Amino acid sequence: MAPPSSPSSSPSSSSPFSSPSAPPRSRSLRQALRPTPSPASARPPGSLSSSDDEEGDSGSDFEATLRLRSKKKRSRPAAAAPAAKRPRRRGTAPEEAGKGSRKHPKGGRRGEEEAAAGGSLFQAVSSGKSATESLVDDWLEGYKQDKEGGFLELVNFLVRSCGCKGTVTLEMLSGLQNSEIIQRLTESFDEESAEYPLSLNSPAWRRFRVGFCELIAVLVRRAQHGVIYDEYLMDSLVALLTGMSDSQVRAFRHTSTLAAMKLMTALVRVALSISVQKDNRQRQYEAERAKGLNRRAPEKMEELLEQRREQGEVRLKCLLALKGLYRDKETAARMELFTSRFKERMVSMVLDKELQVAVEAVRLLTLILQNMEDVLTDSDCESIFPLVYASSRPMASAAGEFLHRKLLAPATYASGEAEGCSEDSRTFLQSLLCFFIESEFHDHAAYLVDSLWDCAAPLLKDWPVLTGLLLEEPPLEGLGDRQENALIMILVSSMRQATEGHPPVGRASGKKAFSARERKMQAEDRRRLTQHLIPLLPQLIAKFSADAEKVVSLLEAPGYFDLALYSTGRLEKYLELLLVQLREVVEKHSDPEVLGAASRALHLLCRPELTFFSRADFARSRLVDHLADKFQHKAKELFQNSVLKEEDAYSMAATLKRIAIFHSAHDLTPWGFFEPCKRLLHHAVDTGEVPQEVVTSAMTCCHFSLLWELAHISGSADELSPSQEQVLSLKKKVKSFCSLCQRCFTDTDPKVQEQAFVLLSDLLLVFSPQSAKKGGGGSNEGSPGLAALAYQAEPALQSQMACFLLDHVFSHCQDQDSIVDEEEDSGALHIERLHQRRNLLAGFCKLVIYGVLELSAASDVFKYYAKCYNDYGDIIKETLNRVRQIDRTEWAQTLLLSLQQLLAQLLLEQGPGGVESEAFQEIRDLARRFSLLFGLHQLQNRSALVALHKAGIKFAFQEAASPNAQLGLVHLPFLELLSEFSPRLMHPDKALLLSYLKRFCPAAQSEEPHWTSFLVYQHSLSPQEEERPKSAAKRSRLDGSSSSELRVSDASLPSSRSSSRLQTPLLTSTALRVKDQAKGGLQLKGQVDSGGSESEFVLSSHTPLPTQGGPPRRHRPQPQLPMKGDHSGLLLGRRLDRQQLMEAEEVMIESLESSQDEEEENDDDFASGLND
Repeated sequence: MAPPSSPSSSPSSSSPFSSPSAPPRSRSLRQALRPTPSPASARPPGSLSSSDDEEGDSGSDFEATLRLRSKKKRSRPAAAAPAAKRPRRRGTAPEEAGKGSRKHPKGGRRGEEEAAAGGSLFQAVSSGKSATESLVDDWLEGYKQDKEGGFLELVNFLVRSCGCKGTVTLEMLSGLQNSEIIQRLTESFDEESAEYPLSLNSPAWRRFRVGFCELIAVLVRRAQHGVIYDEYLMDSLVALLTGMSDSQVRAFRHTSTLAAMKLMTALVRVALSISVQKDNRQRQYEAERAKGLNRRAPEKMEELLEQRREQGEVRLKCLLALKGLYRDKETAARMELFTSRFKERMVSMVLDKELQVAVEAVRLLTLILQNMEDVLTDSDCESIFPLVYASSRPMASAAGEFLHRKLLAPATYASGEAEGCSEDSRTFLQSLLCFFIESEFHDHAAYLVDSLWDCAAPLLKDWPVLTGLLLEEPPLEGLGDRQENALIMILVSSMRQATEGHPPVGRASGKKAFSARERKMQAEDRRRLTQHLIPLLPQLIAKFSADAEKVVSLLEAPGYFDLALYSTGRLEKYLELLLVQLREVVEKHSDPEVLGAASRALHLLCRPELTFFSRADFARSRLVDHLADKFQHKAKELFQNSVLKEEDAYSMAATLKRIAIFHSAHDLTPWGFFEPCKRLLHHAVDTGEVPQEVVTSAMTCCHFSLLWELAHISGSADELSPSQEQVLSLKKKVKSFCSLCQRCFTDTDPKVQEQAFVLLSDLLLVFSPQSAKKGGGGSNEGSPGLAALAYQAEPALQSQMACFLLDHVFSHCQDQDSIVDEEEDSGALHIERLHQRRNLLAGFCKLVIYGVLELSAASDVFKYYAKCYNDYGDIIKETLNRVRQIDRTEWAQTLLLSLQQLLAQLLLEQGPGGVESEAFQEIRDLARRFSLLFGLHQLQNRSALVALHKAGIKFAFQEAASPNAQLGLVHLPFLELLSEFSPRLMHPDKALLLSYLKRFCPAAQSEEPHWTSFLVYQHSLSPQEEERPKSAAKRSRLDGSSSSELRVSDASLPSSRSSSRLQTPLLTSTALRVKDQAKGGLQLKGQVDSGGSESEFVLSSHTPLPTQGGPPRRHRPQPQLPMKGDHSGLLLGRRLDRQQLMEAEEVMIESLESSQDEEEENDDDFASGLND
């Protein structure tokens, strides 16, 4: 073997050990280390320490054990005798005591021979008398001073743990490969015995095995904040263990495999800890960012943001460094080997959690695409293309540049002409259409245009080429219907991007305000596209007027025009052509989306500040006159004949639909559509022979007519008070229309009912007393004359709206499986219907929040909080929070009412046996969810929570309103639901509620089947609620008591059937049971204590039902129950405040102490009975 090269000529490496499969050149340990051995300790490469050396293995405990096990006794060398009488330093084995400090020569007195032998670590672990943490800390201190020496000591510790007598030196680490080192160690292995430390089963070596595993785990834990990331220790150690695990020697394989497993386990724990910390910081950051500006803590926000940045800083710096290398084409060509090895990793980093890292990864791949041909495959590129639709604009922009270079304009980049010509624009647009249509990633071109805007804006703003492709006759080859539709969307999106500059909805830009130069450029683009498109827009609408989707996109174009150019540019003739096309579109289409786009476009042209307002207004008047005449003619026929032909009914429905949609954006009150539409609704309600489309459109017309009239009155109220006649007339119309909508709830068509509910929700909110005080227009100060417009919904109307909500919104949650089966092939339809139901629910909740309906009306919504959480959970939760802010006491009573309604409905459907069903468990789970809402602001919720418990107790002991006297207290299981709220109570309130509960006990002394509900609630209020339960083995002791003798239902005591229910802790000891029974237990005369489990004892000490199983026990004097009229110690009749609660607590303590003194003499007998 050649001698090692000079240290000065050997390049440094991060790890002296490399993978066994790597080529020899990359695995040179000599190149990784620069040893500086002292002359006294220098040895030739490959030399091993002899067993006769002063620091050899002859004195080890392992060798002594082998000699004891051997039949042939061997004498131990005297030189290796341990100096056991000398005092020992912490972390040092007895054999090494007195040899000096453990420090390396750089920091102290430890010799290199001792470090090379690794005996200090081995002897300390084998003796078992040194603290592992101290041992590891000492080793880490030496490792930080000398990495090579510290690592050498760890290597020799592993070698000696295998039972090998050989020793690894620094020269071997620097000059030999892993396989060569292991081979030399194998040659020095003791072949006379197959035993090694980990295989021995004596107590001493079992302790060594435990210490060996603990040392590795503690090493990783102590070094988790620094040393394990130095790119030397872990890499070298893993490489060594990997090589040893492939050895022919069983001791090497077994020991290295165990060490590797423990090492990986410890590293996984470190990784898990880091992951948890990252998740926690991310949640803290998101929670802090979600707060309002006035509630944020800037210092905390900055600290969390800084920690978040540090997590991806390493990856980010790597990508930035690689960008500098790949930016140069010559350098990139020489990195072919690196690129082929790490390309997969670079491609995967485009989905990194850190946004900036992902963006830089895309930009790096763009450079690779630019400077290295045929490196990125189609599969690699396909993982980047979808990112053009990302919600982050920096990411989308980077992906857009990649897409542009790869598919859209590679020839342009090759020629170096970024601007290009018209032919380049045509080629670019054709490629863009192919990608947009064939990729099928997204249906909205606005996101794609925004992604390409930074790199291809000149091509996207080439509006002459865009319109030329659309108007070309004959059409361009291959430009079919889908291509034309996509091209129109790209045209309109480029117009919006050029004039507004903001990203589409849902994409965060993070861009600041526009500069003066950018605003000037936007104005210039607006002027240029207006001049080009004003003459062409009527032609485009005329060509595609039959296609609803294309017309909707084209009608958005006037919104991006500089409309003043119609006058200043003398382009009025094109305005006339546009108005004509708008009328033709309205007459040709009945689709609501097309009519809405036409209405908005006409509204833009009819703005009073425009110089051509009179022309546009005249065109609008002609259009509305035509629709009004047509509607009146058809309505007259309907009133005369009572029934319309199918063609006439369709024509009337289409006309009313056009009028209703235009009425939403235009003031059509001069045409007086309210009265004929109201008359039509009366006819529909009386006869039921009017088509559904006609009824819904007539209702919409009446609704917008009322709103426009209110706007007129509110506008005149700013200057003069409205006349009383106008106010009363409007209020009369509102009342009559609401009455018609209320009658429409009985219609058989669900669409009519839904439309009536939506319009009623809006009108009740607009004309509510609160809105009338502020003014119909929503101003802060309303006119006194407008107060008369306030309209309050009658109780019957509120009840009908609540019933409608249950039938049309929450009924879909009852049987989700059937809904999924019916609509498994129509996911879009299911989402649309869900969206409609959510709108209905949101409208009702707004009425509750803004005081139009009583807060108690929300009980019909709150009781579906758990059952319909997936569909409406966010709406109901927001309503719960808003109602709590209005009135906490009323809010708590509403929650209670929801639970009462559910229990009453359950008992009505299933009878008393329903308490054992899963439906009752669902109600209890809902109560648990409600109780979580009381967790925060305990003092603010204190009064409301006590009132909830008090009202719940009254309801539970309420007699059934039935002539059947045998029903008894059917609502007693409600106490189980109340027990879910008990953990939120403060201790003084629990004591007061416990005494309040005793007030109703005399009414419950009959043998009811649901006494366990009473016991569960009483136990939740008792002090033993906070005691730790006994072990499961003690609680599970049974003595034969059957379930028929003592009913312990799952609804009353904790069980494994429902994980959502609160577990009721049992009593811990006999003494505590005695005291707790004296404090709050329900005791009745004639009770017999039967032997059994602890849980059965708790029930037997509380239940009034006699038990029949088990031997009789001694009777214990029981305290009498307080009478129903006894109000002593009760302060809940008055408003609770802090002083009253303290007084009540003192009264309770005195009464409990007196009752405890009376029963002290019976405690011994009672305890002895339990022990029997």
